[in-house]
Amino acid sequence: MDEWNKVVKTVQTATFKKTVKKLKSNQKSELDKAVKALIDDPELGECKKGDLSYMRVYKFKMVGQLTLLGYSYDEEELILELLALGSHENFYRDAKRIFNT
Repeated sequence: MDEWNKVVKTVQTATFKKTVKKLKSNQKSELDKAVKALIDDPELGECKKGDLSYMRVYKFKMVGQLTLLGYSYDEEELILELLALGSHENFYRDAKRIFNT
């Protein structure tokens, strides 16, 4: 990744904050590592298609469980927006319901 394209600001949606609030400290530390990885390279996640085309999803293990982190990255403003966090089960359905209203 180009040095000039580094993330300069990270923001969280209310939905994301609410989910993070419920995490235990060991889960939060693993989430922090995932967010740092995205700050270093915002293109790590997979681009979604269709209704979720605005979102990228980064998959990582949180305390041994596959966890999905939905985010968007504004290349012009260099802003990483953390949108959603959860297990694979119902992640995409819930993301569509929350963000496509």
